[in-house]
Amino acid sequence: MRIAIDAMGGDNAPLEIIKGSLEAKKEYGFTPVLVGRMDAMEKALKELGCASAPEGVELVDAPEVIDMHDDPASAVRRKKDSSMAKILYMLRDGSADAAVSAGSTGALLSGATVVVRRIHGVRRAALAPFIPSGKGKTLLIDCGANVECTAEYLMQFATMGSLYCRVALGIESPRVGLLNNGAEESKGGPLQKESYALLKAAGEQGEINFIGNIEGRDVCMGVADVAVTDGFTGNVMMKGIEGMGLSMLGSLKEMFYKNAWTKLAALLLRKELGELKKTYDVSEVGGTILLGIRRPVVKAHGSGKAKDIRSAIRQAVEAVNSGICDRIAQAMETQEA
Repeated sequence: MRIAIDAMGGDNAPLEIIKGSLEAKKEYGFTPVLVGRMDAMEKALKELGCASAPEGVELVDAPEVIDMHDDPASAVRRKKDSSMAKILYMLRDGSADAAVSAGSTGALLSGATVVVRRIHGVRRAALAPFIPSGKGKTLLIDCGANVECTAEYLMQFATMGSLYCRVALGIESPRVGLLNNGAEESKGGPLQKESYALLKAAGEQGEINFIGNIEGRDVCMGVADVAVTDGFTGNVMMKGIEGMGLSMLGSLKEMFYKNAWTKLAALLLRKELGELKKTYDVSEVGGTILLGIRRPVVKAHGSGKAKDIRSAIRQAVEAVNSGICDRIAQAMETQEA
């Protein structure tokens, strides 16, 4: 398996990107193809104690870099020698099985749509991260790719998200909820009401397991396996959950290090606290796959360190092994038929 990795994307490139890639290689057994400015990558490897690229690691020179100031809609087309553009072209041409980047979300989404292309029948690709909940994980779709949506988009998000949960989590019939400001069928604006009608009809036909409207707190309590919403609402919710998780972990740390007795309690609960930290640690997720693209493209956290990159690569490996893109394509064909 070959995974093309944008070594220049994100706030901590290329050092943390390369470090995370090398760690992931040891754990998941694939061939990392690191794409970026050769001098910068070689310098980072030396800082990591490598005189040259380790065995089984490939370096591809890309003299240009797409940064946050570039226009997302045209960045990949204008900068074809950039690291982000090259990993997408490699994926399109079959010289890579998946692509991972911590660079601009807008540029990656636009580039993946133009270069790799959407699955036939998919109107919009969506960002779909798993977020921690009271009963494990909940898939939030969309969380930022599509600020403005139609009911048809949300219906497709539900279909793709449900299938992804079956593949990734092994849930036979994932519960799909529509994120709204109340549980009643009459709640929400025109988008939510139109989406509810489509999702309800799909549920009655057995296409998805639709459980109705869910509120923000329901997502965190694990009431649904898939929370469907527009990208604006989903992004606000995701970042709110991330902020609350960081705040909670910070408060717990402050509480347990307050005095000798609380430090003793922390020592006794070390295992349990470690599991709690892992549950709410954003770096354990690492990023999110772009559902609806023909081949696996994973967006890693822009401010991520090596651990985040390793987790994002894990998602790419799992996406390739599960054949999720092909399975979504088959589902779209069935819907059209």
